[in-house]
Amino acid sequence: MATSLDLDDDAFARNLQTRVQPTALRCSDGRLLAAQWFEPPAALGVRAIAVIGSATAVPASYYRHFAEWLARRGYAVLSFDYRGIAASHEALLPGEDVRLRDWARLDMGAALHAADKRRRAEEAEQQRDLGLLWVGHSLGGNSVGLVPGFEEKVDALLGVAAQVAYLGHWSGFARLQAWLFFHLMLPVSVRLFGHAPGRMLGPRAQDLPASAALEWAAWGRTPGFLFGDDSLTRERSYHRFTGTAHLWSITDDHLFGPAAAVDALAAQFSAASVQRHVVSPADLGVKKIEHFGPFRRDLGAKLWPRLLAPVEAATPRLSARLHSA
Repeated sequence: MATSLDLDDDAFARNLQTRVQPTALRCSDGRLLAAQWFEPPAALGVRAIAVIGSATAVPASYYRHFAEWLARRGYAVLSFDYRGIAASHEALLPGEDVRLRDWARLDMGAALHAADKRRRAEEAEQQRDLGLLWVGHSLGGNSVGLVPGFEEKVDALLGVAAQVAYLGHWSGFARLQAWLFFHLMLPVSVRLFGHAPGRMLGPRAQDLPASAALEWAAWGRTPGFLFGDDSLTRERSYHRFTGTAHLWSITDDHLFGPAAAVDALAAQFSAASVQRHVVSPADLGVKKIEHFGPFRRDLGAKLWPRLLAPVEAATPRLSARLHSA
């Protein structure tokens, strides 16, 4: 007789062994990206598929503990490095450059294609529908509407500090910092070094290629951010997404994700079922979270169930429980 496995029981989940399967993603332009599947324990099987879209220039390895946590709850989780970053460093050829839109259209596009292919294979084997969750941190969430097929293939978006990063959404001293970042720091660093040094972007970031840095700077100065870029008018599909979108802001993320910027992104999903959430350090009993804290292992037990539970509850394909024989 089948018995239910309670995937919300952290003590139970911690004892489940996940597996990491390295793979390569082939982009539509032929480039290969380093990636890995975090596989659920054999006792669970696959209940859903998840993709993790990284923040700007942040290696996939930063999300490893979160990916393992998701896998222990029955998700087959795909994480990957953008071309030119970390394990995909060699996918950006010498003398070549890359823009943020290329990371979305080509690299995130390859990840979504692989995830959807895996989802369809699992559905055929299990003879039931499986959900596809996109977890987007910052860039990985705000540029998802540029990913080909996003509106058709993704069931739910979990955006963490994903924002419309136009400097007008900042206030007070943080607005001055944003103005300096987009008007001076990014352009000047590219002129001086040929890239934006990772230390400018945050403790987890690597060096940002020149064209990516300059596009980020241009969008940051433009009302609407990438939504104010007329060259992307035909490519933006945010308004066509009819799934679930849960977007989180962090009260002490003053530099990269103020609440107004997250609100502005939420407004772009006009056809979706959208919920806005806020989390503060006090909610977790810690001193700080900030932009790069949500995926730290030490905050995981306090934060990750809080992030996942609402989007699962709102998305039936994600919330179905598995059973063991």
